[in-house]
Amino acid sequence: MTNQLRAVQVAAPNTPPELVEVPVREPGPGSVRITVEACGVCHSDLLITAGMLPGTSFPVTPGHEIAGRIDALGDGVSGWRVGDRVAVGWFGGSCGHCDACRAGDAIHCRRMQIPGVAYPGGYADSVIVPAEALAAVPDALSAAEAAPLACAGVTVFNALRHTTAGPGDTVAVLGLGGLGHLGVQFAHAMGFRTVAIARGAEKEPLAHQLGADHYIDSTADDVAKALQALGGAKVVLATITQSDAMSATIDGLGRRGELVIVGVSPDSLTVNPLQLLNGDRTVRAHSSGTAVDTQDTLRFAALSGVRAWIEEVPLTDAAAAVERMASGKARFRMVLTTGR
Repeated sequence: MTNQLRAVQVAAPNTPPELVEVPVREPGPGSVRITVEACGVCHSDLLITAGMLPGTSFPVTPGHEIAGRIDALGDGVSGWRVGDRVAVGWFGGSCGHCDACRAGDAIHCRRMQIPGVAYPGGYADSVIVPAEALAAVPDALSAAEAAPLACAGVTVFNALRHTTAGPGDTVAVLGLGGLGHLGVQFAHAMGFRTVAIARGAEKEPLAHQLGADHYIDSTADDVAKALQALGGAKVVLATITQSDAMSATIDGLGRRGELVIVGVSPDSLTVNPLQLLNGDRTVRAHSSGTAVDTQDTLRFAALSGVRAWIEEVPLTDAAAAVERMASGKARFRMVLTTGR
């Protein structure tokens, strides 16, 4: 490895990303250096580069959907070897001693490290991360396939497996975007009676291609009534950012049904106590997962055939990839590749 590497940096909030050269660093105790092969472009990167997350300092190198190979080990790292294929997601390390960590809930660590915030992220040829953030990548997945599963994939997979739904239960996925297209695939692969909900009749063929058993066009149908016609949903997984569309599904929940929110929105939900008491329904959120959850996601995807639908773009075209994602022109997931 040379003493310089390429990295994409954002110099100040809301300024364009630029490709620069930065010095190669060595991993410290408990950390590893990864040669990045692929890094997904996530909507959350926009929050980071806008300076909206506490702890972000500029210039910043974004990227928290990282896949590559370990090329150096810091002191005290065990269980990993140089050459191991690994992925790193939103969970980029934790303190290990706060109440959340001690309770085995490190995703809610008060000092959780996010790649691109706590340290330079994966829009680069190389990244240094704590060893506890590593997930093993199965041979069945390429780096470009694995990268988006480290954030978008684990978010929906982990949310679904922590619901009360069992095989054969009706699970609806609200939205068919970057999260939703994975949610439908995972729900189908987990044995749920899968319903896709999106805007427009033209998306129905896509929904069935992804594995949906039923499709509801929210522009033509009353979503709640359509779900009740199917017997009521055990789970609605909300992957979109429109709170009103989330609220419209609540009356479609069956007995002890759950609205599980993974889409980010600052707007309020519209729900009253009677809606929830009618059938003992619940509304809750689910955020990402730790490294072991990412590893479980990757293994399940490798076994089941679940794949993110991606557009690969070289690191040199990172600015164009970010613009394509931010504008909504990317159909599902953008992935930067380094050629390493």
